[in-house]
Amino acid sequence: MDGIADMGGTSGWGPVHPPRADEPVFAEPWQGRATALTILAVRLSGRNLDAFRHALERLDPADYLQQGYFGRWLNAAELMLVEGAVLAPGEIEARARDLRDTPVTAPPNPPRGRAPAWPAGPGSLRTVDAAPAFTVGQRVRAKNISPAGHTRLPGYVRGHAGIVEVVQPAAVFPDTHAHFLGEHPQHVYSVRFASHELWGQDAERFAVTVDLFEDYLETSP
Repeated sequence: MDGIADMGGTSGWGPVHPPRADEPVFAEPWQGRATALTILAVRLSGRNLDAFRHALERLDPADYLQQGYFGRWLNAAELMLVEGAVLAPGEIEARARDLRDTPVTAPPNPPRGRAPAWPAGPGSLRTVDAAPAFTVGQRVRAKNISPAGHTRLPGYVRGHAGIVEVVQPAAVFPDTHAHFLGEHPQHVYSVRFASHELWGQDAERFAVTVDLFEDYLETSP
């Protein structure tokens, strides 16, 4: 889906600041706890990694920008737990108000059982019988599509042409896996795009390589 999470390649966000060489994994202790809670939420709610990413891209845009990287994880964890019928809508807010000595009536417990989930296999790599549709050195174009659900096709490459650099192993297709519609494994391609192809002739001269699933690509003259 097209939303605030698809910020890559867009302008107006200021300069990029590379991380420091000595930057810790977690700048504050709560960030490590947020990571652990999110992993637990994925398991308790019967979700998978792609469903987690889909939860992130459905967050309120203002919250997405204001609450930071690990704040987004916590919001996505809450969304997954609600959709997985582990928590009732509004339950976390009610508990937080209780901790602030402003008690409210907690919402009723959700019905027992979880929303349907697709069991995850070992990792995301798979073996497929079909031969790759594209070859190294071939010119391809990223399809100009806007899927209604989850996708890993970045908005800034849609409709643009590049060259296949590497044919990667087949992997689980996020667009279906996130919605529990099956793994639909397929080949993945590392595609090199010229900067002027993506951002016009005035862009600095460099190349960007993006890993794209086979369903995202079509041949290009």
